[in-house]
Amino acid sequence: MTDTTIRAVIDTDPGIDDAVAILHALSSPVFDILGVTTVAGNIGIETTTRNAGRILALAGRGDIPVIAGAPAPLSRKGFDVADIHGNDGLGGVRFPEPAVPPLSDAVEWLAGLLMREPEGGIDILALGPLTNIARLVGEHPEAAGRIRRLIAMGGAVDEPGNVGPRAEFNIAADPEAADIVFRAGLETVLVPLDVTRKVRATRAYTAALRETGVAAAAASADLIDAYFLSTSGGESRPLHDPCVMLFAERKDLFRLETLPIAVDLGEAPDAGALDVDRKAGTAIAVAMKVDSAKALELLAARLSGG
Repeated sequence: MTDTTIRAVIDTDPGIDDAVAILHALSSPVFDILGVTTVAGNIGIETTTRNAGRILALAGRGDIPVIAGAPAPLSRKGFDVADIHGNDGLGGVRFPEPAVPPLSDAVEWLAGLLMREPEGGIDILALGPLTNIARLVGEHPEAAGRIRRLIAMGGAVDEPGNVGPRAEFNIAADPEAADIVFRAGLETVLVPLDVTRKVRATRAYTAALRETGVAAAAASADLIDAYFLSTSGGESRPLHDPCVMLFAERKDLFRLETLPIAVDLGEAPDAGALDVDRKAGTAIAVAMKVDSAKALELLAARLSGG
């Protein structure tokens, strides 16, 4: 471990692109992953928790604990996106079963970790709805205040949404949680659709990953190809969640803007949409530009063992 090692917890709802992001972090020498906490999002909590364990088993990292978290949003009904991620959440791609059973109560586990570790020593890499982090803020504010940095995939600023005209899945799945987290004063970087839709894998990209013969790269290729089977149109697919790991590792590939962000907490189809509101918004660092070619190059290198 070096002074530049990113010690982090991954909070996730795997999920095809979550799996690729996790495999990136596990393959990169830059990250020291201390645990994987799960949240209901792309599919139910039992399946997201099992999938986290399966991904770690593929990577040979049964030493990293999986801790089951929130089974539902704070106050809303969640979404079902099995049509995109498959009934198993991983597009039907074969993964080994978890090497060890999961732990329970992600919020208590996170609080304990943050209080034991040096203040400002742990990043949270959030790939799903922010329910666990909102509960941490509400139930253990001192522990939440010890987070070094929260990097979260979510939202859309200038881009259209993917579950509503302006609403993105992760924020729309639990708008109240996002609102709590954004107002909590944590060092936060939001990675919205404005950049994640620019980081796109083609079939040639997945073929090159598969040809490496490396397990993480081949599994990622199969996962991305499953996206092609479950969605129609276009010659490429966006890699949303891997952008969190890419930003954590190489923030120079992204351009940040500090924006006053407010979350739509209404009941209309755009619940969870982000508004740039100078009166009601909270200043958040938002990634708005990305060098997509270099980002894809880095992702492929890490997945391939480089």
